[in-house]
Amino acid sequence: MTVQELMNLEIFRTINPGDDCERQITKPFCCDLLSVAMSRAPEGCAWVTVMANINTLAVASLADAACVILAEDAALDDNSIAKAKQQGITVLATSMPVFEAALRIHGLLNP
Repeated sequence: MTVQELMNLEIFRTINPGDDCERQITKPFCCDLLSVAMSRAPEGCAWVTVMANINTLAVASLADAACVILAEDAALDDNSIAKAKQQGITVLATSMPVFEAALRIHGLLNP
């Protein structure tokens, strides 16, 4: 499944579409500790977190995540949204809990 296909399903709100919507999502990844995400997030993952700040975007870029999904209504501030646009990072959002959002991704990737 590509990032664009995920966005087209409208399960999650699109905060920023990013620059590489044809990127394949490899798997979901749940983590709210940035140092752990930096070292363990798999390349191409859909990273589900409640950490909604500019540092999350930096880690997503370093880890080469396909997208970030902000769970539990976590919201980026205006400066962070501008940074996501500048860096072309796909950011989605949902009111679902972290596990539930990741489970939805898992189900879509493994029908």
